Amino acid sequence: MKITALLAVGALAAAMVTGATALPAAAEPPTPSYDFSDCPALPSGVDPATWRCEVLTATGSMTLGRTTVPELSPITITHAEGPLPDGGKGQVYGGLRGAPTAVPGHHHMSLRPEYGGRSDFYSVGNSLGLFTMRFRVLDPLLPHGCTIGKDTPIELRLQRKGDSEWVSKDPPVIKADAYDDTFTAPRASGCGPLNPLVNHRLGLPSRTGNAIELSAVYTFRTYDTLDIPNAGGN
Repeated sequence: MKITALLAVGALAAAMVTGATALPAAAEPPTPSYDFSDCPALPSGVDPATWRCEVLTATGSMTLGRTTVPELSPITITHAEGPLPDGGKGQVYGGLRGAPTAVPGHHHMSLRPEYGGRSDFYSVGNSLGLFTMRFRVLDPLLPHGCTIGKDTPIELRLQRKGDSEWVSKDPPVIKADAYDDTFTAPRASGCGPLNPLVNHRLGLPSRTGNAIELSAVYTFRTYDTLDIPNAGGN
């Protein structure tokens, strides 16, 4: 290992052991951004009036391995769904936006959510489908590619907690809580020579003890009311 890498390992180890980042003040409950800019283009041949773009904004808490983040920065997820020309159900992923959240007890380290590549937003009873995520590990001593779930994303199968609540009918706004305490937290990779230390300090990979709880608000609009290129799927 090069001298510079050894110095970096020592610096990060010291920061992880002794450095503590003050927790931010508790965030206000999330409010819908009403931002439909991430609404995706529709499949060819569908009726825009029967498809809607759905925007969900959530905050909450998360435990991955030995790391607990008590107040996640807001995460906004956008997707579209509606009937296909053959009568089947259709979905198109739009985007995920989320700011980094500081990791308590790890000086200068934060986690930024990213889409993991798979999603299924159809709910059955209290089951809210499947959504996969990665978390970029941000720290001045780590390379940009350092990511939890880079090779094997986190698979969230959220369950509804309690009843959903209509906050508003015009515009439509629904509030709901959800959780998952059954998922596996994969290891971080892409962290260069600091990879073993990052995984050791965060307690990754971890098959048990992982959990996420979210409080979310959700809004939607049909595509015939949106000004989006290719909204008609042509």
